[in-house]
Amino acid sequence: MQTVIEHRLFARFKRPKPPAPPPRPRRDVGYWLIATAAITLAPHAAHLPAWISALCALLLAWRGLALNRALLEPASWLLLVLAIAAGFAVRAQFGHFFGQEPGVALLALLLCLKLLELRTARDVRAAVLLCFFLQLGLFFDDETLPVAILALIGTLAAVGCLLAIEDEGANTRARLRSAGLLLVQSLPLMAVLFVLFPRIPAPLWGLPADANSGVTGLSDTMSPGSISSLGLSEEIAFRVEFLGTAPDPSLRYWRGPVLTEFDGRVWRPSARSVAPQPAYTSTGPRIDYRLTLEPHGQRWLLALDFPAAGLGHIRYTSDYQAITTTPVRTRLQMDISAFPATRVGMEETAESLAAAHRLPTGGNPRSRELARRLADGAPSPDIIVQRTLEHLRSGDYIYTLHPPLLGNNVIDEFLFDSRQGFCEHFSAAFVFLMRAAGVPARVVTGYQGGESNPFDGTLIVRQSDAHAWAEVWLPGRGWMRVDPTAQVAPRRITGDLSAALPAGDARPLLMRPQLEWLRQVRLRWEAVSHAWDRWVLGYNSEQQNAFLRRLGLGRTDWVTLAGLISLIGVGLFGLLFAWAQLKRRNSDPLDMAWDAFCAKLARAGLSRADWEGPLDYGNRIASARPEHAASLSRITHTYATLRYGRHTTADDVRSLARDIASLKLK
Repeated sequence: MQTVIEHRLFARFKRPKPPAPPPRPRRDVGYWLIATAAITLAPHAAHLPAWISALCALLLAWRGLALNRALLEPASWLLLVLAIAAGFAVRAQFGHFFGQEPGVALLALLLCLKLLELRTARDVRAAVLLCFFLQLGLFFDDETLPVAILALIGTLAAVGCLLAIEDEGANTRARLRSAGLLLVQSLPLMAVLFVLFPRIPAPLWGLPADANSGVTGLSDTMSPGSISSLGLSEEIAFRVEFLGTAPDPSLRYWRGPVLTEFDGRVWRPSARSVAPQPAYTSTGPRIDYRLTLEPHGQRWLLALDFPAAGLGHIRYTSDYQAITTTPVRTRLQMDISAFPATRVGMEETAESLAAAHRLPTGGNPRSRELARRLADGAPSPDIIVQRTLEHLRSGDYIYTLHPPLLGNNVIDEFLFDSRQGFCEHFSAAFVFLMRAAGVPARVVTGYQGGESNPFDGTLIVRQSDAHAWAEVWLPGRGWMRVDPTAQVAPRRITGDLSAALPAGDARPLLMRPQLEWLRQVRLRWEAVSHAWDRWVLGYNSEQQNAFLRRLGLGRTDWVTLAGLISLIGVGLFGLLFAWAQLKRRNSDPLDMAWDAFCAKLARAGLSRADWEGPLDYGNRIASARPEHAASLSRITHTYATLRYGRHTTADDVRSLARDIASLKLK
């Protein structure tokens, strides 16, 4: 008796057995996760330091080998050491942990290290969550349509990886199909959030730490070769949609930095004033257009001469340039009206005219002598301008992207020795001659022309359209544009760069005649990208307010928008739930057989009431049709057993369907 009592007490108070450890993720889940991580990290390689990309590739390869050889799996202490070392390495690379670049780099390394400790399904889910964050990080550097497609592919792979944890028997195609279906089902809610979620003026990820990231394009200085270096770049500078008749190509001068100071080699801007309103009164024909400016890291707007007042946060300089209040670091879209016939500088200050006369004290003696000859006996500055242009036109000068290097006297060597140059050579030489002849002049840089896209009607201005021209000040007329390049290469102004270059000169890749088909493909793709930029990236707070006003909501606050989003979200979830239930019922063979049975009885005048279960319904119809009572009772009892029992096989369902099909009611 005592032994029995002791045994019972021992059984009650003995330590319970520890629970079994959770099962390790299957090998196919590991391979799927490696593929997901590779798809996620590959686009980041263009922005991460090379050593981080190489280390991530090495860690992914290590994980792949460890799936087949358990001995290669690192110990927990080693993973901790590697994680700490990765943190110090990122700190040494970027100097800090805060900001987009160090944050993305650290997440990339942590993801690859996490893959080395896949011991439970929870580890897989944590790694997938890191993949989602890194896919969001793709938009830190770029928001274009290709990046969105890459993020969507990565999201599809990540959702498929989550499904692989739960679904052991499905193959790759089935998992991708299920993941795609889940993404499609989320589209309505995504659309509602996109349209109604309050917009903010700048991206959430516009962090100051990355404000100094490099951007290629036009500079605020000019020296020999500075613009010709952009001549082969097909990168888009901005797009234009003319809202009326487009101006003639010869009038498409997009004004950028105005350069007045010259030290003998480099042209720079002079001191200038900035005002919220332009120092001119707009007159003459009006050109309306929508400008979509790519980020270039500077403040200039690149507008047609001369933009009207009232452009919001735009400021106007004393040299008639439109600038933004902050550097353009994100894509900027705005509607502008230009008045190219406006007279400017009619009453220019003595200080500005003195700056436009100023030349270095020495250097370029032959050019100074040429200027004196051109000015000799000229009754007016207009005649000096015309004589100088005629000299360039008849002087056997060559327009080329690859002029020879120039020495100390750059103007002399260009005008008298090489006679080969790009637009910066011609504009600099012309302005030098004007000043030496006593005519105020300055250099204006920007872009000229552009390529019309027939697929969306936009004008695409590329970096290869970068240009430099001159402005001269004439009494009674103010500042007048003069383009000396047009005297040597008129087709550059009326056509495009390729048409103006001499035979044998290197051209941008897609300006070559033999690649015209590829150019058409690019134009189609750029039309699609522009639609993405306009309707997705360009959907700002102003467009959102306009859309809400069309719905009769007027200006709404965050609380109203949150309530509207919640209401629509609940409605969408209700519709989705009802659709899922209907689809499930329609796709279940057992329900389809039962629906066919009820429809057959309904045609015989014995419809089932909504509140009737299968057994109650069976009893009623058996009493109503005693000649078929046995068959009706068997069918209804079989259905109840299959529907509410524990075990249902496909053979049982097929047998029930055959019984229902063979039932003949007279």
